[in-house]
Amino acid sequence: MTRLETLQQALETVLGSRLKTLLVSRGEITLTVAAADYLEAALALRDDPALRFEQLIDLCGVDYSEYRDEPWDGSRFCVVSHLLSVSQNWRVRLKVFCTDDEVPAIASLNEVWSSANWFEREAFDLYGIIFDGHLDLRRILTDYGFIGHPFRKDFPTSGHVEMRYDPEKKRVIYQPVTIEPRDITPRIIREDNYGGLK
Repeated sequence: MTRLETLQQALETVLGSRLKTLLVSRGEITLTVAAADYLEAALALRDDPALRFEQLIDLCGVDYSEYRDEPWDGSRFCVVSHLLSVSQNWRVRLKVFCTDDEVPAIASLNEVWSSANWFEREAFDLYGIIFDGHLDLRRILTDYGFIGHPFRKDFPTSGHVEMRYDPEKKRVIYQPVTIEPRDITPRIIREDNYGGLK
């Protein structure tokens, strides 16, 4: 039995019915659990002696609203965590979808892995995902007065406001965006024998 098969078997045994899907692709395992089972599954992944995922090495949000430019029939927002077991020398990806697309919320993993703190703040700032139980959930990358969540696929590329220094007022001011939206299509030159290729 390979290490990946050993890990897969351990995950199926430990998580049991909490496991919605388990996908093995390109030598990696991706787990999906329901939002209601998220915190419990995370604790099992960390604490079970067969798994021992001691470290959360990354956590991010994903907006599936225009996934691969095709209609998406599932929940819009997903939280993806990458876990590492130093003692077992294996990794796993944990996915959970928020149940409400209007106000996406999910349990915080900050009490399970302290490294989740700033990652969850980033996902809140950029996607608007609320992490229930996070003790300091506030913006981390955008300005305090920033409106909206810039990594959502419906957020305009140019944004809503721009800031500039006003020499008369001697301070930074905010104003509506002055950039007019436009589509830029690159000029493509096709040659039959470009670079010696046929």
